[in-house]
Amino acid sequence: MEICSVSAEIAPWSKTGGLGDVAAALPKALKAAGHRVLAVAPRYKAYQDGWDTGIRLRFPLFGAMHEVSLYHTESAGFDLLFVDHPAICRGGIYGDARGGYGDNLFRFALLSRAAIEAARRFPVSAGGSAPRALSEAGPVHFLTHDWHAGLLPVYLRHHYQHAGLLRDARVTHVIHNLAHQGQHSFDDWWGLDLPNAAAPTLDMHGVMNLMKAALVSADRVVAVSPSYAREITQPEHGFGLDGVLRARGSALTGIINGIDPTEWSPTADPHLPASFGPEVWPEAPIAPGPVGGKAICKAKLQAELGLPVRDDLPILGFIGRLTGQKGIDLLEAVAPWLAHQPAQVVLLGTGERRYEEFFAEFSRRFPRAVAAKVGFDVGLAHRITAGADILLMPSRFEPCGLNQLYALAYGTVPLVHATGGLRDTVQSFDPGREQGTGWAFSPAAADAFQHAISVALVTWHRFPSSFAAIARRGMAEQNDWGRSAAAYARVMAG
Repeated sequence: MEICSVSAEIAPWSKTGGLGDVAAALPKALKAAGHRVLAVAPRYKAYQDGWDTGIRLRFPLFGAMHEVSLYHTESAGFDLLFVDHPAICRGGIYGDARGGYGDNLFRFALLSRAAIEAARRFPVSAGGSAPRALSEAGPVHFLTHDWHAGLLPVYLRHHYQHAGLLRDARVTHVIHNLAHQGQHSFDDWWGLDLPNAAAPTLDMHGVMNLMKAALVSADRVVAVSPSYAREITQPEHGFGLDGVLRARGSALTGIINGIDPTEWSPTADPHLPASFGPEVWPEAPIAPGPVGGKAICKAKLQAELGLPVRDDLPILGFIGRLTGQKGIDLLEAVAPWLAHQPAQVVLLGTGERRYEEFFAEFSRRFPRAVAAKVGFDVGLAHRITAGADILLMPSRFEPCGLNQLYALAYGTVPLVHATGGLRDTVQSFDPGREQGTGWAFSPAAADAFQHAISVALVTWHRFPSSFAAIARRGMAEQNDWGRSAAAYARVMAG
């Protein structure tokens, strides 16, 4: 197939969370499966990667004619185009220290329009044959991600297909997080260069809603896990769009994200002090805890974070945004109890100031049991994933989640709230049948979270063989992108 993936982020050039990782890994996997793939993303900075293609595109938006340039690079074998314009290339992705950019509607309208033209004009590599534009080789399958690319199917229908162009093009829209919908005042409608007939597509109770526009305009809709696909059709997780999603019915499906083993593999991770495989959790452990390379990673992590280097205590890690969605309030609630348990806690993240201040103070009060780093460090995230024994993910909702997948691959047992993709990827441990890859608790309440941690700690200290078996089962799972990419291809072709 001829596939054009359009996203506001693409790692490593731009990333605020899982969207950037998926937007980089999924095109790579689709290309490996034999499809011709072009990815399109904004050029937020003058990246060293990429050369000016010389292609100039002009669009009327917000009362003026605007010209964008396309910069090209190759990423893991697939073609990547950066869309360049002064409103886009000014450093921040969605905003700066003063808040979100006031012209984000304009910026992402440019992205959508430029991506359609890129599929029509840019010569994409095609193995041994000469490069040619996607639209010259067959029907284009647009893969649009979140609200930032939500205008693409609207422009496709009203500007191109209405004029007899790209008639066979299809759009599959991917929901990474329905909580973010791209809502804008209809006072800005005039600037989008769309006919009035398109207004109902964007209208959501008198407000322009770019996510809603994509959901009703796309041919197919994908949520990033089967459980999340079900959850968002209900008011609790639908954020006002549950009715729209119920109306789409059979057009909606859920596909679990994968992980890129070239970026996340304990056998070849440049961020780690030692490499390791499943052997670090032996079948008949002499004492609790890992051995070999993972034990080295654990000791080095303790030393790096200023904790006592002790192999007789499990490390519980948390990596993520310090926000309500991630259940950080649950971790705050159990923190006083947790500080007095036979364990160490490491935390890495940034978010709401009150949580940043709480955990910074918490680590100062309990320096031998807690280490909190406010901020984000890619290398440290890898080292926590490798050095921890248990990863805490008490998210109140989680469309898919990637950290639990990384943890499984690194022999770190995830302890999660049973929601969205966490429910789909972590099988809660059943001691009677010796099955499971972690612990999944419900409801999202402090007492349920504390109970799950208690069970995990008892298992680590008193039943090391069971804990080692849990970790080994997680490491044996195949969570790379191959299976997920095949599922995407089936959806796009359907």
